[in-house]
Amino acid sequence: MTDRQEGQRVIPFPHGGIIVLVGPSNSGKTTLLRRLVQEGTLLQTEIVSSDDYRTLVGDVEYIDWKGRTREEADILYSDYQRLSSLAFEAMNTVVSMRSRLGKLTVVDATHLQPEYRRKYIDLAAKYDLPCAAWILDLPEQTLLERDKSREQPRGRQRVKQQFVQFKRSLRGLRDEGFDFTYMLKETETVQFIRKKNALLAEIGAGVDVVGDIHGCYDEMLELLGQLGYAPDGAGLYRHPEGRTLISVGDVMSRGPKSLDTMRFWKQHCAAGIARMIDSNHGWKIARYLNGRNVTLSHGDENIAAELAQYAREAGEGAASELKEELKQFLLSAPSHLVLCREGVRRVVVAHAGIRDEYIGKQSKRIQDFCRYGDTDGIDDNGAPVRKEWYLGHESGELIVWGHDPRPYPTVVKNTINIDQGAVFGGSLTAYRYPEQQFVSVKAYKDYAEDPDSPLIRWERGRFSPPNLRKFVEGYSVMTDTYGEISVRGEFVKAAIDSVSHYTIPMEELIYIPPTMSPAPMVSANEDYLEHPREAIAYFRSQGVETMVAEKKHMGSRATLLLFRDEQAAVAYVGRPTLGTIYTRTGRAFFDKETERNVLSRLNTDLHRADYFTRYNTELLLLDAEIIPWNLKARELIATQYAHVAEAAELDRGHLLKKLREAGNAGRDVSGWVQEMEGKLKSARIFREAFQQYCWDTSGLDGVRIAPFHTLAHSGQTFFDHTHLWHMEHGRELAKLSPLFMETEYRVITCGADDADVIRWWEELTEDGHEGIVIKPETFIARSGKSMIQPAIKIRGRKYLHIIYGIDYLLPDNLARLKQRKTGKKERHALMECALSVESVERFIRKEPLERVHECVLAALSLESDPVDPRL
Repeated sequence: MTDRQEGQRVIPFPHGGIIVLVGPSNSGKTTLLRRLVQEGTLLQTEIVSSDDYRTLVGDVEYIDWKGRTREEADILYSDYQRLSSLAFEAMNTVVSMRSRLGKLTVVDATHLQPEYRRKYIDLAAKYDLPCAAWILDLPEQTLLERDKSREQPRGRQRVKQQFVQFKRSLRGLRDEGFDFTYMLKETETVQFIRKKNALLAEIGAGVDVVGDIHGCYDEMLELLGQLGYAPDGAGLYRHPEGRTLISVGDVMSRGPKSLDTMRFWKQHCAAGIARMIDSNHGWKIARYLNGRNVTLSHGDENIAAELAQYAREAGEGAASELKEELKQFLLSAPSHLVLCREGVRRVVVAHAGIRDEYIGKQSKRIQDFCRYGDTDGIDDNGAPVRKEWYLGHESGELIVWGHDPRPYPTVVKNTINIDQGAVFGGSLTAYRYPEQQFVSVKAYKDYAEDPDSPLIRWERGRFSPPNLRKFVEGYSVMTDTYGEISVRGEFVKAAIDSVSHYTIPMEELIYIPPTMSPAPMVSANEDYLEHPREAIAYFRSQGVETMVAEKKHMGSRATLLLFRDEQAAVAYVGRPTLGTIYTRTGRAFFDKETERNVLSRLNTDLHRADYFTRYNTELLLLDAEIIPWNLKARELIATQYAHVAEAAELDRGHLLKKLREAGNAGRDVSGWVQEMEGKLKSARIFREAFQQYCWDTSGLDGVRIAPFHTLAHSGQTFFDHTHLWHMEHGRELAKLSPLFMETEYRVITCGADDADVIRWWEELTEDGHEGIVIKPETFIARSGKSMIQPAIKIRGRKYLHIIYGIDYLLPDNLARLKQRKTGKKERHALMECALSVESVERFIRKEPLERVHECVLAALSLESDPVDPRL
């Protein structure tokens, strides 16, 4: 295989692989390589030489036994053979390591025997690289003349022996399995060039990767419009920013317009504004167009029908020309693409997936893997049993793939599946990079009309337990509000342990209430650690004009999932139940009997008010606070707060009594008395602070539920509603059941409101209440493109004694506490909010359990990541 440019012979180097030089001593192998290094065509590190490795291993490149006695010659010859064996062992180890990295390696040795050459053919195949032979075939006389001028001549007899061996080995060399063989009678006039890796491409202005189209041409055009592409004068769809379209393959088969779709991609790829990946259907159609005996099934037969119709309309000649063009186009599709930015691999696009060690390489094995994925035979229905290849992905690139239809884009271990089964009535999805956004168009109909389609099978397996192998080493969740969120394996393991042993059933664990951060800045007032003024200033700095301040109940956070009736729950959680109530760590809030009573009471009250009928819903999902605090914190109060308060009051009261006695005796202890009076007061405030939130309950008497987020009804979430709406809906619920209570709130729109809210906060907290939460008007608020804090809590001076200790207000203590860092807490608040929104959205859409659970597990994992618990 040789190219010629203006009469000059041109031989290309592969971008990676093994080149085996074949030729007797003095054929010019080393001289040629030295020249290529000097010209900059080769790197010195790309050359491994047997002579160099003999020197490296044994300090000499050759041992001469000529002119020695027979005994000496035998010993020296044995030494040389042993040295050569060890040198080749070391050299081949290096060749193997370089091949694992996909590097180009040129092996400089004589390679006169087929078994020596076979090693490199096998090694290249093992690592999916090409192996080429460069055969330097020079006349025997030239070899002998050159040997005379060598510093260490091999000798006339040895050169003649090698020449005979060389000529003998040429007879079958072309059949040994080399990918390319080049016969070189001379090298001076040959031009050697480096080939670029055709699998690599630059991200440039951005890429839009489109999932499996399967002939859904009209949906594809609608999707391109949503992505910002528009036809130019020649009918080519271009993006105003110069972005590139990429197809994951399978643009044809099953759907109504395969010919139109294939011609579209052929034209756009030819124009250099699009790329298309090889695929299983693409490969089958290419072989069909090439005249191979293939069975057209699974929608491929539609293409034959479209081509027959085209022949009737345009004529056989035009049809034959189109078939040839499409065949060449499909055969030229790469197994995968590696998209780079500044020389770094960032995104890999493959049809059915790819192993890390295959990335950037091309071979038949890699092509088959990228077309069909990792399979393990077929099931009883004749469908392939797909193995989860993505669980082994560790190399860091984002892999975007299709082939395996899922109802929604699936993100596992930095891989994204974007085949949402458009031809089965699902959606056609595009993934935008670097924006990391999904854009989808719903299919106009179920074109395949397959009663056992992948999407139907997904629905049947909706409640199948998730495969924890996908998560246990760490994973990522793609959220609409925050983008990609990654959690580390060590924290995932802790969360899995909790879910496995302590939480409610995972089918019902659908939402983890997100944490809240205090304001990024502590109070400028020297007497306060937290103050509303800093929270208001934060939101104003982020462009928020309207805020809602809500009273913060001192209770325990809870999620309530309430169903219209037990049968309504089956479609959502897989079993009949009136609902569930759980803590923010996923554990049951009440014992079973109490929960049953609470759910029954709420269900009766809501039905009496005709709530489910008026709102046409099968469920009500609430984020709430359940009071009193001691319902869940009784043990904590008894073993920690009460004992500390009692001991502090007794100890400080006793010390104050003794100090006063010393003062009465004439000692100057007035300063100590004043200090101890303050500390005793702090101890009493501490006791009053936690007792404020505790009272005895009998059955359900005394239990109150304060909902502050109405998260969802069946078929609808309420994250797009304002907090004002949520507060008013909570007020409505409080009128429907005595178990519900409303939450006081204030709206902040101007400076006058600031003062009113601050006064309100001061009155609440001085009266012993915990404090308030200030939120932007909308549930999800942004400053530019960035999400801002969804809520900021401002706790009162008295309450903070519980959090930071009895004496936290002493000047030195308060000064130290004002150095606290809230950055990690703020990041967790943002990510947990996004994960919680995502999990509810997926639950309401009735996505598979695994899709909901990955969000919940990620939120629990973030809770396992240590953050100052006092924040």
